[in-house]
Amino acid sequence: MAKKSAVERDKKRRRMAKGQSAKRAQLRAIAHDRSLPPEERFQAYLRLAEMPRNGSKVRVHNRCELTGRPKGFYRKFKLSRIALRDLASVGQIPGMTKSSW
Repeated sequence: MAKKSAVERDKKRRRMAKGQSAKRAQLRAIAHDRSLPPEERFQAYLRLAEMPRNGSKVRVHNRCELTGRPKGFYRKFKLSRIALRDLASVGQIPGMTKSSW
């Protein structure tokens, strides 16, 4: 099990990224629009830089839903490789069986 503080920190980042995504997208569109004057584009860059860093989607890290493990993550199942193997062995994941030969 991962540290609770790390899991909670990631949850906070997810909430912030979701809440600020529209404003960030709007500022990014202004900053990248070549038809606008350079002063206005620069102001958009400055306002974007003033926003909290944890509000960026890039800062979110994928973690296992069960254990909070940050590595060995399968996006399709939102689980780590260890949790996925345990659930597949017990038969909790539909259509997945543990291979044996």
